Amino acid sequence: MKYRQLTKEQLESLHHEFAQFLGTQKIDVQEWGEIKKNKPELAEEELNLFSDMVWEDVLNKVNYLEHFSKNSINLFKCDEHVIQRIVITIHNDIDLFSEDGYKWLLQNPKDDAIEYLTGTKKYALERNHELFDLIEKGSSISKGELYEYFNQLTS
Repeated sequence: MKYRQLTKEQLESLHHEFAQFLGTQKIDVQEWGEIKKNKPELAEEELNLFSDMVWEDVLNKVNYLEHFSKNSINLFKCDEHVIQRIVITIHNDIDLFSEDGYKWLLQNPKDDAIEYLTGTKKYALERNHELFDLIEKGSSISKGELYEYFNQLTS
């Protein structure tokens, strides 16, 4: 398995797509029920294959990731060969998890309590593996508005 199996909730939300996937494997509903009952290892294999396919599709489309903690934000722009990063660290008692703290950051981006670090690196592993690892560590896929806003401030 390349990534990880989708959660039960994720699989349920992709029920239609999974049915289509099984159809491409020439497995109908009745046969799937029999496989789950009599060949659980084969059922796991099919779920793993489908999960990898879904993850690969999602990761191929990722352009930006964000990771928030109480007093820092990591913003990533995920290009084809390199990943760009902006780290924003708050050196006061502002809590970025609170709405007020987040608003404060956006309204006071040049405050002396804010430190910015930027960098670019080539992917050490395959691009999608690195993005998946960041997601598993708590990053969220974003549209990139925050990255682009702070990129303009730090450029």
